[in-house]
Parts: sequence; structure tokens; C-alpha cells
Amino acid sequence: MKEASLYIREEERSVSCVLCHHQCSIKPGKRGRCGVRENRNGRLYSLVYGRLIAEHADPVEKKPLYHFLPASRSYSISTVGCNFACQHCQNYQISQYPQMHRGDIVGNLRTPEQVVRAAKQSDCQSISFTYVEPTVFYEFASDCMQLAREQRLANIFVSNGYMTAACCQKLAPLLDGINIDIKSFSEKFYRTICKGSLQPVLDSVCLLRELGVWVEVTTLLIPGLNDSAEELKKIASFLQGVDPAIPWHVTGFHPTYNMLDHVSTPASTLKKAWQIGLDAGLRFVYQGNIRSDNGANTLCPICHSELILRSDFTVQHNRLQEGRCPQCMERIEGIWNISQIFSGKKLRKNSSPDNCKGSV
Repeated sequence: MKEASLYIREEERSVSCVLCHHQCSIKPGKRGRCGVRENRNGRLYSLVYGRLIAEHADPVEKKPLYHFLPASRSYSISTVGCNFACQHCQNYQISQYPQMHRGDIVGNLRTPEQVVRAAKQSDCQSISFTYVEPTVFYEFASDCMQLAREQRLANIFVSNGYMTAACCQKLAPLLDGINIDIKSFSEKFYRTICKGSLQPVLDSVCLLRELGVWVEVTTLLIPGLNDSAEELKKIASFLQGVDPAIPWHVTGFHPTYNMLDHVSTPASTLKKAWQIGLDAGLRFVYQGNIRSDNGANTLCPICHSELILRSDFTVQHNRLQEGRCPQCMERIEGIWNISQIFSGKKLRKNSSPDNCKGSV
């Protein structure tokens, strides 16, 4: 256990967690909605500090991040617990573990030093905090990130984007890349399917991009629930207003967890979403979780040359020359080598507040 960050002590030994937008008010002996942060005698503790349930060296493309150190490996770690309860979660066995096992906390004890050492030994260029919502193990992630920075390793979150602005502000100096799920552009979808809310996610996309973190966005398309042309246009329009260079990954759903009765996403839906994104002015749109002719390839938005060719999370060929298209010399936004991260210059982007507030 470790005392938590980002909480407020209240009267009668209650506490308010301000890590994510649930902002749980937690009485002594109780836990927040994530199931892994507990009030013990008026102090909030992380029950999962260093308790890793998963450790793998993955291609960074699997996060998915397509404009971040392509063809590199990322050391991916996770604890149990999550602040969402998505009915289609592909990692529900670990994300919902405390809720499914009467509050039990499991995992192999690791120190930040061991995680960083394992990342280096696995020939990884980054550490990814992933598989569940990583803000629920924020304290351990933060300690790992600081050590990773000292060892010239990049830091990545794969996130639902439900962290508070205060959490974003604390993360940004150490966070280099993030993939945020915009699961839908419907408040009803978020409340019924995920047990969350949409607007905080949109706010996180805006704020983290403004703070210089490289942001990519994923939308998993579930037939009949979030795949209408109208809704896809709203997501694409929102991203275009924040930064048209944000890569948008539209990915295919496969039945899992509490959605075994739903059908898989047809290829035609992904192609439709891909075209909607491009028509909205996004520079980079990708199709995932399904085979397509060139849906995973990076194309120059100006001359349409194939720049990075991918297959099954593997980079087959990278034609970029110092971050530019060799055909027309267009600059292709992204983090293409580790020196960009340690140059001391954040990729700041000024987003319009109109795209971040009242968007729903």
C-alpha cells in the first residue's frame, strides 16, 4: 500500500478522491468506484502500488500508437482495477477483478526500479501503462515514469481519458504519448455502457494536447450503438477542431464480456468511418482490428504516398525522411525518434476552448 495522491481530507475522516471525474467521496473503510483506492482512518491509500497483474513487451503499434516511435517495443504493465465498467471490455478479467472477487487485490510485487530494468532488458524504448485505466494506479505509474525519464525511456498511457484536469497537469511533464478512447459521442452510451460521462474525456483530449503530450484517439465501433454516420461525424469534427493531426483509430468490435450477443463490426463500417474522418479534415485516420488493404498504413495527407506500411502491428517499411514525406517533403506530425522527447521541447498545440467545452 501507498498513500494516494490527489485526494482531499474531509470531516469525520471521509475523503474525496480527485484523481478521476467520479470524484468519489469515500467513508472510512470504503473504496472508490475503481475498487483499488481505500479510505483507512481518514487517509486514502492505493491498494495496488507495485502489484502488477500483467507485464509484456509489446509493439508500440498495439497500443495503438502509429505516430510514436514506430517499430519500437514498449514495456506494458498493469494492475487490477478500473474506474469504468465497460460492458464490452476485452480485459474485464483484470479491470473488474476486485468487483468480481469480493474486493481481492492480486498481482506480483514489483518496484519501479524493477520495471525500468525489465524495460531496458527487453530492448524497449518506452513503458506503457495500459490494459486497464492506468490512472487507478497513478502513484506507481508516476514513480516508474520518473525513473524511466532518467533512463531515457518514453512514457505512454493507454487511457479512457477520465482523469481530472489536476491529474492531467501532474502527468503531462512526464507523459510523452497517450491513446485516449472516445468510446462514443453520446452521453447515454457513456452512462449506460461505460458508467462514465463523455465531456471529461473530451476535456482531457484538449488539455493533454495543449500541454504538449502526443495524443492519438481510438473509437471502437459497435454495430447499432455508436457507429452511425451522424455520431462519427461529430467525433471527427471534434478532433479536427482540437488538432487535425491527431491520428484517429477506428477499430472493429468483437463480441466479448457482457456483449456476446452483439455482432462483429463489418469492414464496410470501418471504411465508412475512415472516409468520414478524412472528409472532416483529419490528416490521419486508421482502420484497426480488421484486415484491410491499406487501412493501417500512414499516407501523406498531401500527395497520398504510402509512408509507413504496417501488417498485424508490424512495420513492414518506413519511408519517412526526418519526419517528412520523401515525395513532397510535407512534414508528418509525430514523435519519430527518442531524441525528440529528450530535446526539452514539448509539442504544444493551442486548442480552441469552444471545442473543449459544451461539445456534447
